[in-house]
Amino acid sequence: MDRQRQPRGAFLASNIPQLQNLIKRDPPAYKDEFLQQWNHYESLRLLYQAKPDDTDNADRFKELVTFISQVSQCYPEETKEFPRHLETILLESYGMLSQDTRKSLVHNLVLLRNKGVITSFELLKTLFPLLPRTTSSHLRAFIRKTILTDIKTANQRTKNHKLNRVVQAMLFGMVERGMDAEVEADKGKRRADVGGEGQKRAGGEALWAIMLTKELWKKGIWNDAKTVSIVALGCFHPITKVQSASLHFFLGSDDVEEDSDEEDDIPDLKGMQHKQQVGKKTKSMDRKVERTLKAKKKAEKGRKDHHQPNFPALQLLHDPQSFAEKLNDSLHRYDKRFSLDHKILIMQLLGRVTGTHKLCVLSFYTYIVKYLTYHQLKVTSILVSLAQSVHDLTPPDVLTPVIRKLAHEFVHPGVGSEVVAAGLNSIREICRRQPWCMEEDLLGDLIEYKKSKDKGVMNAARSLLMLYRDVNPGMLKRRERGKSGTIQISEGKTNLLPYGYTEKPAAGVAGLELLEEHFSRLRAEEGAEGGEDNMDEEDEWAGWEVDSSDSDSDSDSSSSGWISVSSDSNEDIHISDSEDEGEKRARAAKESDVLAEPKEEKISILATTKILTPADFSLLNDLQLKAAEEEAKHGTTTSSSSKRKISELTSKHKSSSANDDTTFLNEGDLLGPRKKPKSDYESRMASIQAGREGREKFGSHKGKKRKEVPSSTTNREKQKSKPFMMVLSSASVRSKKNMSLREKQKRLRQHIDRAKKSYK
Repeated sequence: MDRQRQPRGAFLASNIPQLQNLIKRDPPAYKDEFLQQWNHYESLRLLYQAKPDDTDNADRFKELVTFISQVSQCYPEETKEFPRHLETILLESYGMLSQDTRKSLVHNLVLLRNKGVITSFELLKTLFPLLPRTTSSHLRAFIRKTILTDIKTANQRTKNHKLNRVVQAMLFGMVERGMDAEVEADKGKRRADVGGEGQKRAGGEALWAIMLTKELWKKGIWNDAKTVSIVALGCFHPITKVQSASLHFFLGSDDVEEDSDEEDDIPDLKGMQHKQQVGKKTKSMDRKVERTLKAKKKAEKGRKDHHQPNFPALQLLHDPQSFAEKLNDSLHRYDKRFSLDHKILIMQLLGRVTGTHKLCVLSFYTYIVKYLTYHQLKVTSILVSLAQSVHDLTPPDVLTPVIRKLAHEFVHPGVGSEVVAAGLNSIREICRRQPWCMEEDLLGDLIEYKKSKDKGVMNAARSLLMLYRDVNPGMLKRRERGKSGTIQISEGKTNLLPYGYTEKPAAGVAGLELLEEHFSRLRAEEGAEGGEDNMDEEDEWAGWEVDSSDSDSDSDSSSSGWISVSSDSNEDIHISDSEDEGEKRARAAKESDVLAEPKEEKISILATTKILTPADFSLLNDLQLKAAEEEAKHGTTTSSSSKRKISELTSKHKSSSANDDTTFLNEGDLLGPRKKPKSDYESRMASIQAGREGREKFGSHKGKKRKEVPSSTTNREKQKSKPFMMVLSSASVRSKKNMSLREKQKRLRQHIDRAKKSYK
């Protein structure tokens, strides 16, 4: 029997999800119904533009916007202006829209991008201005994640240079928008006076631009010089928060808080391993422990180098001299406005840029002298900034007053041993980079601290002494030079170049022939395993006669059988009756010929045919160390020289970088090893009380948890847990052994009677 069909428009007008499903199946058949809903949407949109805070039609408007976003690809001509409508409403009336309406419009705009209706540029152009204006944390996180995901997807296979240029231009504009404002102070009364609504809005845009740029750099999506230029521009923004975020990017200390948050998310590994050992063995628990172990290792690896500076970003700076001069100018100009922490950040970045690019910013050393006092707050960070800014092209005349100031403030008997050690280590680091800045009289006074009883001071003074024994032993007294320094002076050699001179460029890689021999040995082993197919060219010609037709004269001489012999008329003929004497003379003549002939430098083929990777250099260092140990074992070199060579190679293998100028310092390098001070009674009791916080009352919990009234175990229960060897010789056990049968019956009867009474 045929069913009665209802009119199609009767239920499709109110049932939007069903209409959406039908349109996706057959768009032309339901075009009229779609146009009806489109007209309804147009009328509501005009009402929203006139009155954005209208809440009566908000649910219906959101429903229609979602419906049109889902079916927009089915009617591209009718909905070509739909993305512009959403963009206009969001950008012009964002502050007056309700929170649910904002969320719905943003989600539908992202949906249009996923369906390919709009491009990435159109989506990002709308989302970037919304970040500083959004008050909802969930919506802000969604917008941020959408921006990062869209840019990452666009650069997944190949770099999308067109989109990257457009987005970087937008970020540049967001940072530059508030650059003309007055610099905001982060201390004193001016902190509340400076800045209006427009400056705060521009500061929010710039801060989000810097944060997004840092995130894209961290994920490896952007790694070019334009990205670094955006953050470098933020270092001079009037808003202090924008400056601080930009400075932390170059210093490499912006991920410390994120690492600590990730640490809290990782489960307790020791507890899981204990549970795995004592509990039931299951595969799911094994997999869970493996995942936790991998997550912990990954977190430790990321946390390992969080204090290291962002060295690639420092190398990609455009015009580092101007950048360093601007940082120095901001230090001098806004010295009264910036707090000490912010000024230390600028000093650290200025020192690292100056040391990395070997720049000369001479006024920085006159500025930092006033902070070089032992009672200055965070003086170790200031000393690190000073030491990192020095290099071999820094004028010694500028550094000599700084060295004097350090020695006067830090190295004298009136301060503690930690202060003296920090001062000596700072002077050593400065002199290691520029040895000409030290005065001879001052060096002699500082070295006298090697007799100190404090271990840190003694090590610091000895390290300064060893430095000048190596680079310039002529500045030391004769008894302080040591064996190596005395040999240098006697031979007229020195490891120190005059100021302004640089070392000769390296002609090749030292020890590269060892690496070449290693690779040839590996190829030979592979050829032996693979058979005779991989024979070298020389092996293929073995056993064959080669016709040498280099010249006609050679062929004539070879055919006639004549052999050209050199004339010995100029040589004297010595006849000796002793065969040993003749052998000695022949050996001496052979050695003199070898010494007379100049050694031809063998050019390694590996240097011209292969690009060496860091793994190759690590392998080369291992081969050099092994070769030096073999020489020391067989006695081909002197013991002292071989030991010195082995120690140099070992230290080079342990160090992460061979170039001392690019090695960044930390505060621990200047403080040196410190002995833990003995704690007094108050500090010990405070640590004990701190350990008791957050736990149940200390003591044994045995027998307390299963009772209504907490109490310890009884004597009868304690007897049960006594070791058998302790109970064996007790009086009760001996008396039981000597009991008669009658006594045992009496005891058993008494026990039964007591049990009956207790049961009643």
